[in-house]
Amino acid sequence: MRSLLVFLFASVLATSALAGKAPPYTYVRIGSANDVVRATTPGTVLMGGGTDVDAAFQWLCNLGGNGDFLIIRATGTDAYNPYVQGLCPSANSVATLIIPDATAANHADVAAIIAKAEVVWIAGGDQSNYINYWKGTPVQSTLNARIAQGVPVGGTSAGLNVLTQFVYSANASQGATSSQALADPFNRYLTFDRDFAAVSTLQGIIGDPHFAARDRMGRDLAFLCRVAANGWSTAPRGIAVDEATALLVANGGYASVVGTGKVYFLQAPGLPQVCAAKQPLTYRNVGVARIAAGDGFDLVNWTPAGGTTYTVTAEAGVLSSTQPGGSAY
Repeated sequence: MRSLLVFLFASVLATSALAGKAPPYTYVRIGSANDVVRATTPGTVLMGGGTDVDAAFQWLCNLGGNGDFLIIRATGTDAYNPYVQGLCPSANSVATLIIPDATAANHADVAAIIAKAEVVWIAGGDQSNYINYWKGTPVQSTLNARIAQGVPVGGTSAGLNVLTQFVYSANASQGATSSQALADPFNRYLTFDRDFAAVSTLQGIIGDPHFAARDRMGRDLAFLCRVAANGWSTAPRGIAVDEATALLVANGGYASVVGTGKVYFLQAPGLPQVCAAKQPLTYRNVGVARIAAGDGFDLVNWTPAGGTTYTVTAEAGVLSSTQPGGSAY
């Protein structure tokens, strides 16, 4: 009898401990504690990292009907909450959901939180976490369900990377530089994935943030080479965004720029001339359209409204362009 009582007491303690166990995710919310349902308009923000662009968040809040604005991330803090609330004082709520691993990504509460958001923002960090922890889980499926339902989305830095159909997944010990990528477009730092986010206007495209500041034109040509080598496209396209800059992609595919930098639209004319392991890249006459605030771009027809157009070439790993002075930017 005593043994049975000890067993029952231990079972109660174990059950109580389990019931009180902290969830595997972190959720911090400000504003109203009650969800609302608001009409939303589709739209996407691709932000290039560095200083956040106020106007991009205000644009998203308006598209989201000033409903519940949700930031998702794998690491970090809830620092976005007061910032976004200050920009969008009419928003019903602003919340941060930190989803640090696959266990959290598979938790029922996480999907339920995402399913009630009128705006979803993917913070910067490390996109390999988003691919490794979130892909194939309810985080991905619920995010894409909300996109299909017309909820606006956006992301900065790593968040930008995973919004385009083709993804530089950064699943290595360090990020790839242009010099490494041009010397060998199959080097170990170049890893790729695809189809994390189902944004219709960003299909067939690979994205890259921190563009000019980190001299990424060379690696972006290598990205296009690898997209072609993977058989994903015979005429690859890319969108690269400078820091402190955001591309606002409206429903229908017309894009405009806010912020202080530029956005670059890359279009390869076909397959690369030399795209092989341990060989320097040769990819000739890749078209570039560079736009800034006040300019626009039609993603459906891949045509700029304003800005500057030129071509860039990687010849045996060396970049050049048709711009005066040969600058790639």
